[in-house]
Amino acid sequence: MKNFFWIVGIILVVVVISLIAGYNGLVAKHEDITAKWSQVENQLQRRVDLIPNLVNTVKGYAAHEKTLFEEITRARSQWAEAKTVDDKLKAASQLDSTLSRLLLVVENYPNLKADATFLKLMDELSGTENRIAVERMRYNEAVKEYNIAVRSFPGNILAGILGFRPASEYFKAEQKAREVPQVRF
Repeated sequence: MKNFFWIVGIILVVVVISLIAGYNGLVAKHEDITAKWSQVENQLQRRVDLIPNLVNTVKGYAAHEKTLFEEITRARSQWAEAKTVDDKLKAASQLDSTLSRLLLVVENYPNLKADATFLKLMDELSGTENRIAVERMRYNEAVKEYNIAVRSFPGNILAGILGFRPASEYFKAEQKAREVPQVRF
């Protein structure tokens, strides 16, 4: 009879340790998502901070593009006002779209492309865009790992009991980004 209690006790200890390890694993994965999202926000904020300088430089050459500058300002404001991850994802997509249009305007001004201030800002923006892409990829990987843990067996049982839900949206490319760009000489 003593052996039975020892076996039951050992099984209970193993179950409790497994539950604790599972819980801690889910918490760690959730925190990883939060940390990676913060890195995405840092890079997006860096881009938003560069935009006024870039816009002011381009304004000097392309004064008649007023509506585009207003749209960029509006998109930048939406980013600053966004509170939730989903709102920030939408604002970042809007900013991506308006920046693409700004770069098309730049193509029409050869003198602008040779301006030292503009070149420095474009280098900074290019570096920032690369950082954003890397951080988005890392965020998506963290979301994937967490969602797998929350949705696969037996983690889904533990996650359901403890109130863990699948993470929010992945970053996705906009439809326009999937189109092949046209190069014209």
